[in-house]
Amino acid sequence: MAKKDQQEMSLERRNFCAGTLGLAVLGPLGLAGCGAGAGSTAGAGERTAVQLATTGTARAFVHPGMLHAQADLDRMRTKVAARAQPWLDGWNVLTASAMSQLGQTPNAQTTITRSSTTNNSSILYNDIARTYQSALRWQISGDTRYADQAVAFLNAWAYKLTAINGDTNAALAAGIYGYQFANAAELMRGYAGYAALDFKQFQDMMVSVFYSINHDFLLNHYGANIFHYWANWDQCNLASMLAIGILCDRADIYNEAMSYFQAGGGNGASINAVYYLHPGYMGQWQESGRDQGHCTLGAGLAGAFMEMAWNQGDDMYGYNANRFLAGAEYVAKSNLADANGSYYTMPYTTYQNKDTTQSVFSTASQPNLRPVWEMIYNHYVNRRGIDAPWVAAMAAKLRPESASSGDQLGLGTLTFTRDPIAIGANPSGLTAILVAGQVVLSWWGTVYATSYNVKRSATPGGPYTTVASSIVDPRTCTDSGMAAGTWYYVVTAVTPTGESAPSNEAKVVTATQLHTWLTFDQSSGTTATDATGNGHNATLTNGPLWVAGRSGNAVSLDGADDYLALPTGALADLSDFTVATWVYWNAAQTWTRIFDLGSGTGRYMYLTPRNGAGVVRFATTVDGNYGEQGINGSAALPTGQWVHVAVTLSGTTGTLYVNGVAVGTSTAIAHAPFRLGATMQNWIGRSQYSGDPCFNGKLDDFRIYRGALSAAQVAALAQ
Repeated sequence: MAKKDQQEMSLERRNFCAGTLGLAVLGPLGLAGCGAGAGSTAGAGERTAVQLATTGTARAFVHPGMLHAQADLDRMRTKVAARAQPWLDGWNVLTASAMSQLGQTPNAQTTITRSSTTNNSSILYNDIARTYQSALRWQISGDTRYADQAVAFLNAWAYKLTAINGDTNAALAAGIYGYQFANAAELMRGYAGYAALDFKQFQDMMVSVFYSINHDFLLNHYGANIFHYWANWDQCNLASMLAIGILCDRADIYNEAMSYFQAGGGNGASINAVYYLHPGYMGQWQESGRDQGHCTLGAGLAGAFMEMAWNQGDDMYGYNANRFLAGAEYVAKSNLADANGSYYTMPYTTYQNKDTTQSVFSTASQPNLRPVWEMIYNHYVNRRGIDAPWVAAMAAKLRPESASSGDQLGLGTLTFTRDPIAIGANPSGLTAILVAGQVVLSWWGTVYATSYNVKRSATPGGPYTTVASSIVDPRTCTDSGMAAGTWYYVVTAVTPTGESAPSNEAKVVTATQLHTWLTFDQSSGTTATDATGNGHNATLTNGPLWVAGRSGNAVSLDGADDYLALPTGALADLSDFTVATWVYWNAAQTWTRIFDLGSGTGRYMYLTPRNGAGVVRFATTVDGNYGEQGINGSAALPTGQWVHVAVTLSGTTGTLYVNGVAVGTSTAIAHAPFRLGATMQNWIGRSQYSGDPCFNGKLDDFRIYRGALSAAQVAALAQ
C-alpha cells in the first residue's frame, strides 16, 4: 500500500498555483505546428475529451456506470455461462476468493484511522472487498443471497461510519477506499432488496466522510507545496471524487475531478503524472525514480479514473494524445524482463521537486505485479485497436488477475476482458519534433501490425518518399540530412492484410525561421503586431506606452503593473528555439522578468535580468521553481542602456547571450517549450509569481525563432 515515507518536511507555499493556473484543455502532447496529431480521431458516436465544465452543470449519468457498465455485466454473465476463456478462469478466481463467500458479517466502525502510528484501515478495505465481490457474484450468477450479503455490508457502514482520521495518510484512505466502496454500491443500485432510504444514507455517508477529504486534499494538500505529494495521492482522490459524483448524481463533484485531471496543479494531473515523454511515446511516470510499487499503484488508480469516465461518455483514455497509455507502457515495461531474465533499461530524465532529486530510474520493488493491467490492455487494444505491447505483455503475465483487497479491487480478467477487435486502428498521433537539428518522430501503432514505414514529403499531402521501414519497437524514427525547409511526414503499418492507410500528417520546420517578431514600431493602440504574419500578436495590458526605441519605436513598461500578453499556446510548436530582444532597464530589481511564458507557477520558462544571486538567468520547468533547469550569467544586466539578450536551445544544450557574447551554458535543459503544454500566461514583463516585480524599462525588437541560432547569428543580431 502507498504510504508516506516521511512526515511533512517544512512547508513551502510559493509553488502552490491553484489560484493562478487557470483551466484549459491541452492539445496532444502540448504540440501544434511541429506535427502534433490528434491520436485516434473520434468518429460519429465516439467519445471525445470532455471540455471543462462548471459546477452545477446538469448532467444525466449512466447507471451502472463506473468500472462496470451494464454491457460489461451482460458480457461477463454470457461468457461465464458459456464457459468461455479467459472469463471462466477469472470467474473461478472470484468464486475461490475467501472474500466472496456467503456467511460473512460486516465489521463496521464509527471511525477509521490511517496514520504512521495507528492503522485500522484493513477493517474497512477488507469489508469493501467482501461487498464488491459479493455484488459481482450476484450480478453474474443471479443468486440473491450474495446481493443480500452485499447490501448488509453497505448498510452497516452507511449507518455507522462517521469519520476517517489520522495524519496525512487519511487522504490515502479516503481516496483508495472511497472509489472502491462507491463501485461496490453502484453494482447494487436498483436491487429490489436495497431500500431507497438505505441507498440514500450510503450516498450521504460517501459525500460527508470520503468526498470531504478528497476535496480538501486536492484543494489544499495539507498546506504543502503543490508538488510535494506523489502522483498516486492525487490519483486516488480523483478516482474517489469521480466515483462519488457518479454514485450521487452530482455533476459538480464529477466536474471537479475532471477539471483537476485536465488542468490541476498537482502530480496527479494528466500532464504531471506522465512526467516526460521519451521518443516512441514512452511516458516516464512521476514516481519512476522512487520505486515500482507506487508506479504500478498510480497506473492502476489512473486507469480506474479513465474507465469510469469512459462509461460516462468522456474519453480520458485518449486525452492529450493517449498520454496515459504512454505512462502505462513505460510502467509495464519497467516491470518486465527480457528472454534472459534481465529487466529492460528504461530511458530516464532527472526528476526534481522541493523534497527530492531523482537522477536515475529506480529498480526498487521490481517487478511489482499488481492486478491492474487487464483494464488498460482491453481498452486500448481490444476496444480501440491501438497497439500496447508492454501493457499487453504485463496483462498476459498476470492472467487471470487475482482477487484483491487493499489498493486494488482486482479480478480484471473476469471484468474487463473483451473479444479481440477485428481490425486495428490506423497508426495515429504522429508527431515530428526538431531536436538538435534532427527530426524525431513518434506515433501510436496498430493492433496486428508487424512493422511500420515512415514517409516524407516536401509538400502537404504528398507524394511521399519512404525514409525508413521495418520499424517494430519502439515506434520512433529520427530523420536527418534533408535540406533545411518545411517537411511533412506520415506513417503506415505493415499488416497481414497489406499496408494500412497513413497516419495523420505531421509538419516540421527544419530551417531556422522567425516564429514571432514584435518590432514595436507602432505608435498607438493596445496590440503589438507579429510581423511574421503568424498571428502571435501581443496585447498591451494595464497601459504600456509607445516610446522611441533603439530602432524606431519601443514599448515602455512602468514597473508597477504593465505587461504584454502573447496568445495561449504560443510555445506549443517550439522545440529547438531562440528568444532574443533589446532591453533598456531603468532600475535594477531582483526577480523581475523580461519574459515569463507559462501556465502559472508550475510550468514556465523565463528570463530575468537579475535573480536572487544577482545575475541574469534563464530557466524552464514543468514542476515549479524547485525543478527549474537553468542557465546563469556572471552578472546582472546593466541599467540605463540598451542591452541585447538572447537564449537558445538545441536539443538539451542551452546558451545565454548578452550583447552577442555567451555568458552561460547548460547541457541539461530537458524541458523544451512544447513540453510545457499549451501555456496560457505568456507574459512579457511580468512573472508567473505574483510577488515578483513587473519590469521597469523599455523593450524593442522581441523575436522568437524556430531553431537555435548559432553564436555568429546571435552576435549579428546584437550588432
